[in-house]
Amino acid sequence: MRNRPTSIVHPAKLTLLLGTASLLAMGSAAQAQDSAAAEPAPGTLDADAEEIIVTGFRASLGASLAEKRLSTSIVDVIKAEDIADFPDNNLAESLQRIPGVAITRDQGEGRQITVRGLGPVFTRVRINGMEGLSTTGGADASGGANRGRSFDFNVFASELFNSITVRKTASANVEEGSLGATVDLQTARPFDYREDMTIAGSVQGGYNDLSGKIDPKLAGVFSTKSADNTIGILLSASYSERNTTEEGPSTVRWERGTDNGGFATTSTLPTGATQGYAFFHPRIPRYDSYKYDNKRLGLTASLQWAPQDSTLLTFDTLYADFKSQRAEQYLEAISFSRSGTGKPQTVILPGAQVDATNSLVSGTFNGVDVRVESRFDKLRTKFQQYTANLEQELGERLRLDLIGGYSKSAFANPIQTTVALDANNVNGFAYNFTNGRNPTITYGNLDVTNPASFILGEIRLRPQYVDNTFKTGRAELEFDATETLKIRGGADYKKYSFDSEEYRRASETDVAGLVPAGGLGPLSSQYSIDSGTSINGSPRTFVIPNLQAFADNLGIYSNTGRFALTGIPNASARGNFVTVDERSTAGFLQAALDSEVGGMRLRADAGLRYVETKQTSTGYQNGGPAPGYTLVEVERTYDNWLPSANLSLDVSEDVVLRAAVAKVIARPNLGTVNPGGSFSISGGNRTLTLGNPFISPTKATDVDFSFEWYFAKNAAVVVGLFYKDISSFVATSVQSIPFNQLGLPDSLLVGTTVQPTDLFTVTQPVDSDGGELKGLELGFQAPFTFLGSFGENMGIQANYTYVKSEIEYPLATSAGAPVVIHPLVNLSKHSANATLYYEDEVFSLRGSLAYRSGFLTTVPGRNGVAPGAGPVFNTNAGQPTFNNVEGTHGSLNVDMSASFKLTDNITLTAEAINLTDEYTDQYIDSAADRLSVYHHTGRQFYVGARFKF
Repeated sequence: MRNRPTSIVHPAKLTLLLGTASLLAMGSAAQAQDSAAAEPAPGTLDADAEEIIVTGFRASLGASLAEKRLSTSIVDVIKAEDIADFPDNNLAESLQRIPGVAITRDQGEGRQITVRGLGPVFTRVRINGMEGLSTTGGADASGGANRGRSFDFNVFASELFNSITVRKTASANVEEGSLGATVDLQTARPFDYREDMTIAGSVQGGYNDLSGKIDPKLAGVFSTKSADNTIGILLSASYSERNTTEEGPSTVRWERGTDNGGFATTSTLPTGATQGYAFFHPRIPRYDSYKYDNKRLGLTASLQWAPQDSTLLTFDTLYADFKSQRAEQYLEAISFSRSGTGKPQTVILPGAQVDATNSLVSGTFNGVDVRVESRFDKLRTKFQQYTANLEQELGERLRLDLIGGYSKSAFANPIQTTVALDANNVNGFAYNFTNGRNPTITYGNLDVTNPASFILGEIRLRPQYVDNTFKTGRAELEFDATETLKIRGGADYKKYSFDSEEYRRASETDVAGLVPAGGLGPLSSQYSIDSGTSINGSPRTFVIPNLQAFADNLGIYSNTGRFALTGIPNASARGNFVTVDERSTAGFLQAALDSEVGGMRLRADAGLRYVETKQTSTGYQNGGPAPGYTLVEVERTYDNWLPSANLSLDVSEDVVLRAAVAKVIARPNLGTVNPGGSFSISGGNRTLTLGNPFISPTKATDVDFSFEWYFAKNAAVVVGLFYKDISSFVATSVQSIPFNQLGLPDSLLVGTTVQPTDLFTVTQPVDSDGGELKGLELGFQAPFTFLGSFGENMGIQANYTYVKSEIEYPLATSAGAPVVIHPLVNLSKHSANATLYYEDEVFSLRGSLAYRSGFLTTVPGRNGVAPGAGPVFNTNAGQPTFNNVEGTHGSLNVDMSASFKLTDNITLTAEAINLTDEYTDQYIDSAADRLSVYHHTGRQFYVGARFKF
């Protein structure tokens, strides 16, 4: 195993921790800026204004609106005060306030974003002007370890940033790679502040009503400038802890009764079964309980030097350290998902019921193998970025902008341990899914609290690592050709590297003799699901393995003997040894106009961008002569010409019309360009994932229109229309194929309980012809001035987005394979959010709603797909015998925040997040709506104080 450092001594970390200790920490990038928005009347915005000063939430809304109005392209902006004062755990939750942005959650907080229906892999993120990628890990139901291009925003606290810009239209001088949006994150800099010295901070205590834990949340900023305003230094820090509980039922999908050997021949056909035993049943019916312990540290430093009016040098650093521990407990019936001694020995007793969706929703069974599964993960993401920027005026008409930098996200999961205890051939096991989303699961003659009822089943050890690195250089010249026309030209170079590893035991089922019969007592403990989680009559308390006792008594972390870890030689770990290197070289030329036409102000840009991408990827293919696998390296080069144009016309003092058109690309996700394959046997899950290093980038032509009416001070109505013609798209084919038809050696099954006839879920990327995406955005922002002087302190910010798409998903990789048409994965047809606020000089109160409708996560759905082909339909019953999709139902999150100003320098704060304790509701099959995951994480509250001097 590669020797991994256990810690990194980071100079910025030491410096800023000392700053935090002296400041108590910064509560938000917003208070950090007592700066902000000049609030001009409609029609009087000045593009050459020297500064925008944000002094409160209402003013920050005005500042964001002013920046949006002055842009040539279509953008949305959040200024510092917004980020600070929304009750947000991290940056993703701040971004969900922007029209068209929806988030996916992990551990009860935002993790990734979708923009205008385009998922996380289609969004680029720049930090301080340079592209970066942060990845972390999560529970399997929320995506697991991130080995793709999706940006995990939960690594960062929102307090570290003073502005977010979401660029929804392309421009030639902005790097390629996005179909949805380019998100620009900007940390605070010393020249952002008017004062010569600023000290601000906050201290809060957090409480989660499900976990019952109280946690700290601290932040601070220190900024100073020289007397002549030529040198500025800023340090900021944010630290928080969060202990949460996530609980609820799950099924690990549903599969057909005829799969994996079928049920025992002595079974009784359930009532309502119209297709024999080809009904669907839960693969692993269970209740889940997760305990999270998260620690998030963020540090920034900025140095600015302006030796003369024509020169500005800026050096920025950002460091984030996100540590998480997750303990998962499951009490489950494992035999429904496996062949051999599993389902073929499970007897369906009389009285079982199949409903109208062909789902076995209730039944009592004999010969059921019951499992207690305990998993523990230690996860850590260390992100660091260093950038240098030079802005230089070369005479009166020519300007130079240079930026260079380095960033690295290092994700480590050094401990991923699962111990399973089994009780085989239990009689009287029963489940009932007719009670909505909270099934009843009982365990017949098994005492689930008695360790003597169980034997040791498996010990899994799976440490894994993912690194992402960027090295970037950029140069841009801007020349004033005339008073109204600017010519811009420049070049970009970017080197991106991805490196993934995983290690496992040679045989995870090799446990014979490790624990004597009846010897699990000292190696186990009792566990109870929280009283705040409804379990509908299922056992709340059960025995679990004590992982620390296993480590102390069996030496499971010794990396020797039966617990030795192997990487590339291990077939189940080999597929995660993947590297991808990309070198992209780009150049652009653009003309930008700011003039008048018929008395109306016209701003426009038009340009052409050329980019060449050289991609090298490595991975391992299974099979062939000894050692039975081969390292494959594939190189490819592709280039793209990307024209774009943006137009903004002020048709009156308060009305702006915009239009934009562009060709855009998104590079293939990292797993899809793996020239090898990933083979895995994990309990009842058996998968083979294949890559395709020659898969095409996703390409689209974008057309956007926007109508903006700034009808009053700090008020606007915005209507946007957008259309994307996606001409190429990377889809994923999903097929269920017996192992003996995969063309792989039987040696891969040695040390497992899998039979050659067992079905494997085989996924592989395939080029699709794509389809269309179209949508509408509506935005409204206004103070309640119609209520007189009192109403000036109140207002609303609200938006709604509608998106529709039709994309072709091939069901197999063969030419001419059948296709199905569904929306894009991660696309919510409807999303909306609204904030109602009141703010005066002393008191502030805000309530926020964030809604997104349901969205697909996997097309086609896994399990129940006919071997080697598309779906099989029973023409007599008229019902498909496959799961068409997997998805997540819609959600509505309710948050609130309040503050009370004690003095000019001290403000008391209170925040509440997820007031309705919204559940994450995942399903499989759109018609049957079979439960996959139904989890909640409780309500989160914060109280504390902010200060500023």
